[in-house]
Amino acid sequence: MQIERKVRLVTEQKNIPKESPMPEFPMKQWSVKLYLLDQDGNKHPASCFNKVVYNLHPSFENPQQTFHEPPFTCTNEGWGEFEMSIDMYTTEKAKITIFHDLNFQSPEYKIDQTVLFKNPSQALIQALRETGPVGNDEDAKANKARKNADSKKRKFAFDYEKIGDALVKLGEDDLLHVIQMIHDNKSDDTVTNNDIERGEFSVDLFTMPEPLTKMIWDFLLEQKMVTP
Repeated sequence: MQIERKVRLVTEQKNIPKESPMPEFPMKQWSVKLYLLDQDGNKHPASCFNKVVYNLHPSFENPQQTFHEPPFTCTNEGWGEFEMSIDMYTTEKAKITIFHDLNFQSPEYKIDQTVLFKNPSQALIQALRETGPVGNDEDAKANKARKNADSKKRKFAFDYEKIGDALVKLGEDDLLHVIQMIHDNKSDDTVTNNDIERGEFSVDLFTMPEPLTKMIWDFLLEQKMVTP
C-alpha cells in the first residue's frame, strides 16, 4: 500500500548586522519550516512525522539538526547557499528523504515536493486521512464499513474503543491468537496491513465483520481485558 502526499518547505531569510567571513556575501539569518498539504493546497501540521532531521553543509558547527514538533523549524545563520537533505521519520527507523536548495534570492519562498508513504501503519494511515483519502479502493471500503459500524456498536454489547485499548495491552501469545482469528475470519472488506519486514500488523477495527468483532470481544472478556 502506498499513499502520496505533498510537503511544503517554507524558507525565510534576512540580512543581519554581523561580520561575514566573505565580505562580498552579507550574513543571513534563515529558517526552514515543513508542512503537509491537503488536496486543496492548504497547509497542515506535518504531525505524521515524529521527527525531522536537517542535514546541513558540513561547515556548520552542528550540521545535523533534529526537531520533534511541527512545523520542525530549523533556524541558523550563515552567508552561503547550499543544498541540504531532510530526513522525515514516521517511526524510529522508517524515513522519507527529500532535498532542499537553500538560496537567498527572495526574502521568502515556498517549495512543494511529492512524497510517498510505503506500507504505512494503521496509525500513520489515520494521520494521513486528515489531509485527504488514502488513495486506494480499500480506503473506500473502509469508509463504507466504518459507517455501518455506527449501527453495529448500538446493536452489540462491545465497544470499539475498548477493543483497541485492550489489544495493545495483550501479551505476545494472546496477541498472536487474535491476529490468527482475524486472518481466519476476516471478510473481503476488512482492511489489514501486515508489514513482515517491520514485524507490524494492523487492522481497521471498523471494517471487521460482526461475527469476528464479537469473537474478539468475547476473548477479551475472558482475559478480563474489557468489561461489558
